[in-house]
Amino acid sequence: MRTRAAVLVADDRPRPYAESRPVEVHELDLAPAGPGELLIRVDAAGLCHSDLSVVDGNRPRPTPMALGHEAAGTIVELGPGGSDLAVGTQVVLVFVPRCGVCRECARGRPALCQPAAAANAAGELLRGGRRWGELDGQPVNHHLGVSAFAEHVVVDRGSVVPIPSDVEPATGALFGCALLTGAGAVLNTARVRPGESVAVFGLGGVGLAAVMAAVVAGAEPIVAVDPVPEKRDLARSLGARHVLGVEAASEHIRELTGGGVDHAIEAVGSTAVLRAAWAATARGGTTVAVGLPHPSQRLEVPAVQLVGEARTLVGSYLGGSIPDIDLPRLLALWRIGRLPVERLHSTSRPLGEINGALDQLADGVGVRQVLLPQS
Repeated sequence: MRTRAAVLVADDRPRPYAESRPVEVHELDLAPAGPGELLIRVDAAGLCHSDLSVVDGNRPRPTPMALGHEAAGTIVELGPGGSDLAVGTQVVLVFVPRCGVCRECARGRPALCQPAAAANAAGELLRGGRRWGELDGQPVNHHLGVSAFAEHVVVDRGSVVPIPSDVEPATGALFGCALLTGAGAVLNTARVRPGESVAVFGLGGVGLAAVMAAVVAGAEPIVAVDPVPEKRDLARSLGARHVLGVEAASEHIRELTGGGVDHAIEAVGSTAVLRAAWAATARGGTTVAVGLPHPSQRLEVPAVQLVGEARTLVGSYLGGSIPDIDLPRLLALWRIGRLPVERLHSTSRPLGEINGALDQLADGVGVRQVLLPQS
């Protein structure tokens, strides 16, 4: 079939992207779904900082690449051999497909699926190869097995989780990355307990999801850090007791909490911010790295603190989630009003406005912009 997709053609073009246009919307050939795969109509796709990191070169990926990794859609066709899912099922797309049989999947850590990591790095689907046709004689790569900035996509069965049909796509899309990653960092990786203190550095979709999850976990106090006043205001309304700008944030947090927080969550993708989160963590506390910095960045911490202060520094990819288990749990919390995910949705835009949307994301405007490929 032929379908429109937003394709990154170069990752070295300067801002503003609305003028340099590193992402172009093209009509591409899309091969049929193969065995174990699904053809999905994309109903809504969230624009995440991880997308921007590919566009600005901080996360090097093969180009040209059909972008997008956070979305909700509807199954329109099953690959040969059928599926446990039916045509018409609404799904959330997840940016780490699960093979289900590798060592990490077998140990209950599908976010670290080894075949998925290799396929994602190569711009291929889990079962190998690409389903996109060529653009100017070059094969178009898949973004994290999803490529959701498109009208239709072919994905592996391991890239989707079914959801109830009454979930609005613009809300459902945010569960695939922002909620699984941010809430998972608090609930799965840090395992925050009632009464423990939490600081969240960076209040994009992932960071604000972490704030909401800290409220669910019963954390007290919750401190939210970001340079943008509107995001700090939103974090306060979601349950953060203290909100701070970035200037001397670590020192302020140590003063507010009498020595630092039990858990500091870094949701920016900057080693400078990760150092600030480490500095804001108390003796015996845990610093959780969620953001993805450029591969060249390095982190140095005083090694003696790891032992002398019984400190923990841990990474959290996809929030350490098991999507088939955690996503329904998060949806259940949303239904009873504990996770007001829709408040993260800043605005909706057609696919053709993606470059302007990337500029707004880079400027820190809004929380989650949602692209509507069908509009």
